[in-house]
Amino acid sequence: MSAKYEEILEYNKKGRYQSEWDSLSKYSIPEWFCKAKFGIFIHWGVYSVPAFANEWYSRNMYVKGSPEFEHHVKTYGPQKDFGYKDFIPMFKAEKFDPEYWAEVFAQSGAKYVVPVAEHHDGFQMYESDLSEFCAVKMGPERDVIGELKSSVEKRGLVFGTSTHRAEHAWFMGVGKEFDSDIHEPLKRGDLYWPSEQAQPDFQDLQAKPDPSEEFLIDWVERTCEIIDRYSPRILYFDWWIEHEAYKPYLKTIMAYYYNRGLERGFPTSVCYKHDACAFGSAVVDVERGKFAEAKPYHWQTDTAIARNSWCYTDSLIYKSSGEIIRYLADVVAKNGNLLLNVGPKADGTFAGEDLSILLDIGEWLKVNGEAIYDTKPWRYAEEGPTKEEEGQFSDGSATEYTSQDIRFTAGNGAIYAIVLKCPEGGKFTIRSISKSADPSKPAFHGLIKRVSILGERSAEEFEVDEKGLSFTHKGIKSAFPVTVKIETE
Repeated sequence: MSAKYEEILEYNKKGRYQSEWDSLSKYSIPEWFCKAKFGIFIHWGVYSVPAFANEWYSRNMYVKGSPEFEHHVKTYGPQKDFGYKDFIPMFKAEKFDPEYWAEVFAQSGAKYVVPVAEHHDGFQMYESDLSEFCAVKMGPERDVIGELKSSVEKRGLVFGTSTHRAEHAWFMGVGKEFDSDIHEPLKRGDLYWPSEQAQPDFQDLQAKPDPSEEFLIDWVERTCEIIDRYSPRILYFDWWIEHEAYKPYLKTIMAYYYNRGLERGFPTSVCYKHDACAFGSAVVDVERGKFAEAKPYHWQTDTAIARNSWCYTDSLIYKSSGEIIRYLADVVAKNGNLLLNVGPKADGTFAGEDLSILLDIGEWLKVNGEAIYDTKPWRYAEEGPTKEEEGQFSDGSATEYTSQDIRFTAGNGAIYAIVLKCPEGGKFTIRSISKSADPSKPAFHGLIKRVSILGERSAEEFEVDEKGLSFTHKGIKSAFPVTVKIETE
């Protein structure tokens, strides 16, 4: 057991939070997170250099028969002569401008930013004392995480990080199965270490072999190094932490992180997938998916601008700006946050499509932000005929909404009805705000003093009857959702 690991354990013994679920469950989600609603996720690293397929290139280039394997041999030569590590000198990030990045994110309307500190490939995008394979010592020779943190916080945005290190235990192990550059001896700190055998079933949370104790302690130390050096307000974990071998070490990290936040005077938030953490001890995250109904607890979905990759590639399939804005409205109405991923190019620039989408979202939020930020779910989250698909990886295609599909939020003494498709002829009907002769029906029974469309100066002449609140605003056209503000007495 290393001196650093013992230091972490001793620190936790003196803190409010202990490495047990009953203690960690006393945690509360930070208020700022519940108000923020919209954040930016960033996948950028050595895997951005080949720009092929997706961010799993570092593993799949060693998987015989895969498109990545064939592409790699054809483009760069055999893996024994040109392995993943040989992309590092090509990752120069020569046009990386953290000030510009932060400005783009601010203009997008995001309130927090979460770059990947280390992905499954094992290359750290920050200054590390635990390995030479980090962005400060190789590749860009810059502290990407540190520079971005400074620029983001300068603009009043909250800074977080994600770590996907847990999967690295087995991620590169397939390279040992043939003559490649991945072979023993490997030692702690090497890029390819430990390259262990992958479990046969990634859904088996007790699958063998377990990662070594040395790897698990190294995982704890790397994560705590990020916590100590960069003070992230959010710490996002990818999926493999749910495996039973990680659980004691995960609880150690969480206790350390929460205690550090208390010591430094700011609340922190762990985000997790599946059931990796005890419910109530951190923020539930749904990857590339969402809930079909509103939840009584705050949650987050992370998804990407592109359907087929988290990092930049030469074959991205982009979602439209309108699809993402409608997704944001649906998630917020159901008590969630949207963490939207963008993948910069290897040189540090953004593709034109990424910029266009981010700025479209920002322009929409300039007008409609009061219906998103610092709001709460209303009595109803939604109305309309279109049914939502629930669960992970459910955003493979765009949902076709109608002008009857509406999402609700509440705040500022008002009810916001976000109409997901602008109605033809400007005829609006909000059925959830209606009169009812049935006293058992929880229809709207209050005083409305004003109805308006956000971005329009004049109030609307409206009526409320058994069919709902209705009005006509002639001439209104929009490819994006339109928000009706209903102010009550």
